[in-house]
Amino acid sequence: MEASFTEGGCRSMSHASPGADATPLVFDPLSVQFAQDPYTVYAQLRALDEPYFFAEFDGFLLSRFTDIEKVAVNPAFVRGPGAFMSADEVAAERRKANWHDMPNHARYVQVNLLESDGDDHFRLRKVVFNMFTGRYVERHRGMIQRYVDKLLDELLEKGEIDFIADLACHVPGYIIGNVLGVPDEDCPQLRTWSEDVVRFFDVGRDDDDKALAERSTTEFGDFLRDLVAMRRKQPRDDLVSTLIAAQDAGQIDETELIATCMLILMAGHGSTIDVMGSGMHALLRHPQQMARLRDDPGLINTAVQEMFRYESPLPFFHRYATEDCEVMGRSYPKGSKFGLLYASANRDPARFDNPDQFDIARTPNRHIAFGRGAHLCLGNHLSRLDMEIMFLTLLRRTRSIEVLADEVEYKRGLSVRGPVALPLRFRPA
Repeated sequence: MEASFTEGGCRSMSHASPGADATPLVFDPLSVQFAQDPYTVYAQLRALDEPYFFAEFDGFLLSRFTDIEKVAVNPAFVRGPGAFMSADEVAAERRKANWHDMPNHARYVQVNLLESDGDDHFRLRKVVFNMFTGRYVERHRGMIQRYVDKLLDELLEKGEIDFIADLACHVPGYIIGNVLGVPDEDCPQLRTWSEDVVRFFDVGRDDDDKALAERSTTEFGDFLRDLVAMRRKQPRDDLVSTLIAAQDAGQIDETELIATCMLILMAGHGSTIDVMGSGMHALLRHPQQMARLRDDPGLINTAVQEMFRYESPLPFFHRYATEDCEVMGRSYPKGSKFGLLYASANRDPARFDNPDQFDIARTPNRHIAFGRGAHLCLGNHLSRLDMEIMFLTLLRRTRSIEVLADEVEYKRGLSVRGPVALPLRFRPA
């Protein structure tokens, strides 16, 4: 999960035109039109010969794969303005963006692993890295398989379900909660808190969203402090116990421990739910690809990677320039802000053949849905394992799956991409 605390508003017009006869470029990420089809707008952005200035973001949007990757891997571009601003200047920026007067949000969300840079980021990432390697994540395969089978035992009897609410929403939270050491009965509440906090990162947020984000952060923090106290008395082979050991060794402090747990739980929820939904919808819109996966389950790894590329669940990220820089052949001063449209990069024809085609056997498929550079998504192995097990199990245990809606509504916003609901009918195998 990445987002900027200086985003706001929702609409901007281009200052450059790809041609007099072209359709005018209207960038309105809160509109229904954008939610249903952002890719037409992304193609217009890629056709521009300079970064698109999004006034409400007060920064420049990059839409081409090469330009985005160059910024994402360059250590001179950072997540937080603290690398080039004084504390007073950062505070002024937060007041400007209405990120002030949120004491617990400021303590646990605005300065976590994702929002840190340099030595602090490396130190925090090193503490948790080994818990998210492919080898370590693979240890959870049996647990994930049992949980998915248990869910489907109940859902297949119903015949008709909302794939998002009844299935996708339950898997990631339970799995990441299990990795951290959260009791099973508390996992549903984690999703509610996570969504309340994450909502404040997107465009169009208001004071009600702010109050909800602070309240949920406070409750989330209280819960995690209680969990840490419990694990101090009864350590287990889980991430919370690992972080407690790191605190005892002087590698992190108590605030960083809580903030890291909170970030991992938030990041492990929404984006995986969204890509499960959009991935299922992509298979339904391309029945030949679904049939191909049923016939050849060995394609599951490339199929999951294609789901992430085709409908990137976290389509927008940001970076600040810590020095004067050149981007797309133009000069920008220190402090300039850039929005990285990863979803646009993943549909860039300069990078991918037939990028608007959904191909479960696509290879190579070096997409950028998990980011690049220092902020490469730690949870990518776990998220892909969740997806692999869920889709293979679902296809194995059904004869057919059909969507029960003429049009599937997608979430509005710049920082998220996924269906609001996905009504389906199953025919058990």
